[in-house]
Amino acid sequence: MIKRASAALTPETLLRAYAIGLFPMAESADDPHIFWVEPEHRGIFPLDRLIIGRSLAKTIRQERFEIRIDHDFAGVIAACAGSRGPDHGTWINASIRTLFGELFHQGYVHTVEAWQHGVLVGGLYGLALGRAFFGESMFHSATDASKVALAHLVAHLRADGYVLLDAQFLTPHLASLGAIEIPRDAYALRLAAALSPAVTQRPFATGRPLRGAAVLALVRNTS
Repeated sequence: MIKRASAALTPETLLRAYAIGLFPMAESADDPHIFWVEPEHRGIFPLDRLIIGRSLAKTIRQERFEIRIDHDFAGVIAACAGSRGPDHGTWINASIRTLFGELFHQGYVHTVEAWQHGVLVGGLYGLALGRAFFGESMFHSATDASKVALAHLVAHLRADGYVLLDAQFLTPHLASLGAIEIPRDAYALRLAAALSPAVTQRPFATGRPLRGAAVLALVRNTS
């Protein structure tokens, strides 16, 4: 992992950084400083290999959660930045929240949200650039809510012609859902293909969530 101290950031600087394989993190929510990260090995989700078990497929098919797109960015990033236990903080500080909020209003950052009885119970957010989507963080307060949001994300990315879903780091949880780890050089090639000069900015979901059956048909990897 390479860490590079950053100067004052702008949304435009952030977009340029993602385009060359860097992403920002903070040591904690209270630390005002941001550093750049470029892992030696990058976690990605192959868009044709998402693992959907029978129980999760049933939850998606029955539409137990109401899925909303780009409805409550502030709620999603606040939940993602929330404390994760007495010994686990967050890498999302105030500067990152502000920068991603600006990029959300510019149409580069998107959320996929799971709602239940009018309450936000899970979701994720990330940055779309060219044909790449950089997944930043996800959360859940109801069983399988974030997994359902991830399945909807992958379905939308496939439907909209995306070719790269960046997960930053591979964790056992992400691996159980189909994420893999690739070397930095291999990631750079995939990133370049997703952001080639011939590629225009792709639409994202156009604000319309998919029905559960359509999600499963697009993902097509149940077990």
